[in-house]
Amino acid sequence: MASHSSAVPVLPAPAQNRDRVRRDFNQALTVTVFLLPAGLIFTVFLIFPIVQAAYFSLFKWNGLGPPENFIGLENYLRLFQDKVFRGALLHNLLIIFLSLGVQLPISLGLALLVWRKLPGRVFFRTVFFLPYVLSEVITGIIWLFIYHPEFGLVTTLFKSLLPGLTTSWLGDPRTALNAIFVVLCWKYFGFYLILYLAGLQQIPAELEEAARIDGASDAQVLRYVILPLLGSILRLTIYLSILGSLQIFVLVWVMTQGGPVQSSNTMATYLFKFGFQRFALGYGSTVAVVLFLIGLGFSAAYQRAVLQQDYVGGVG
Repeated sequence: MASHSSAVPVLPAPAQNRDRVRRDFNQALTVTVFLLPAGLIFTVFLIFPIVQAAYFSLFKWNGLGPPENFIGLENYLRLFQDKVFRGALLHNLLIIFLSLGVQLPISLGLALLVWRKLPGRVFFRTVFFLPYVLSEVITGIIWLFIYHPEFGLVTTLFKSLLPGLTTSWLGDPRTALNAIFVVLCWKYFGFYLILYLAGLQQIPAELEEAARIDGASDAQVLRYVILPLLGSILRLTIYLSILGSLQIFVLVWVMTQGGPVQSSNTMATYLFKFGFQRFALGYGSTVAVVLFLIGLGFSAAYQRAVLQQDYVGGVG
């Protein structure tokens, strides 16, 4: 008896090509339809303002009416010759240095503390994260009372330790920026702590136990096991900390408005003062463009040099 096998019809080559082209077209159309709203929002609210600011920076313009007084790169030359702007840039760099040297290590230390060993660690995680939930305006107002030169909590504590001490923490050029950094550290360390905890929870306990069986001390376990496996999170928090330090505005403006005597100015407060308050929108646009280029340049360089390790070589 002859066996009959069901034969699968094979389309001619031109028909296969048309089918593939139609399938690729439908796939591309679907992707375009889903990306179009996001792309439109991205263009209108990000790309267009950047291009517009770059255009306005070439004019001496007060924001009233169309810009007509074209001055080329004169705003940029004025900007980098201004001592106040250079001081604001240095303040941003100081905040970056303090964030990397103080804020992130504190967050990492507390994350290691509440990771496994501390009783009631769930409670402490919640308490440490609470400051991050507060808005920056509310945080600034709270700390204005804490730093009050007469009845503030900090002033009262220091007077009890050093009788006769009279200082205005936010009114003294020598202490204003450091006082603001304390507030920044208090508000944001909980955010980084949660990121570190998320990374620590991905580390298998067996690796730590194996290292201890081999005779590793706590410091050696931390250095050779935990920190390398936490590398991707460390790199991410450094990246976010630097970008955040470059863009800081609200807390500084609420607490000192960049004073006293420009001692706590940042690039963002400088932009607001010399751009909006003085109706020099052309010059303010120049500050915005420079701030954008600094952030973009750092972001591109850091991601290329550091963050791509997480995709090429894996975590750690």
